[in-house]
Parts: sequence; C-alpha cells; structure tokens
Amino acid sequence: MDATEQPAETIDGGDLSCARLLVLLRARVTELPAGSIVHLSTTDPVAPIDLPAWCRITGHDYLGVAEPGPPPVYAVRVGASPVETRPDRPWHPIDPTISG
Repeated sequence: MDATEQPAETIDGGDLSCARLLVLLRARVTELPAGSIVHLSTTDPVAPIDLPAWCRITGHDYLGVAEPGPPPVYAVRVGASPVETRPDRPWHPIDPTISG
C-alpha cells in the first residue's frame, strides 16, 4: 500500500489561529512520506487562504475542502521535495545563503 492509499492523517486545529495551525501541520508533514494526505479541521476563517499559500511556499499540494463541516476539513498532500521553513515562522522558507 503506497502513501496515497493509506487513510488520511488528521489534525484537529480547533479554534487555533492559522499561524499555530501551520506549526502543527509543518510538524506532522515532516513525519510522513511523500504522497501522504493530511486532513486539518479548523474553525479559523483564514485557513482557506493561508493553507494554499503555505503549500505553494513549501512544496506541498493543497487539495481543498475534504469535508464542508462544521468545522471544515482541509486536505494537504505531502510533497516529495518540501521546502524547509523557519522553526519560529512556518510560512518563511529557510534561506541557506543566510547564516544565523
């Protein structure tokens, strides 16, 4: 069974802000093989804007709304070559040319 045939991993984001959701999501996707699906449930109204942007920045695939909810559940496919982001700011890629 490959990663795309496995059940989706789930993250209950509750009412966390999108920044906190991205920290949770980033931590989870680093543990999963490429192609895995993560379902993230959240009441944050900014999630449908921030999640696709974060996926574009990091090399993951935003798959849209998996379940309309409430709360809505959004789907992300783990990318094969993700871009590493700053530990304190999951929406900022690490620039290997800048030290410190």
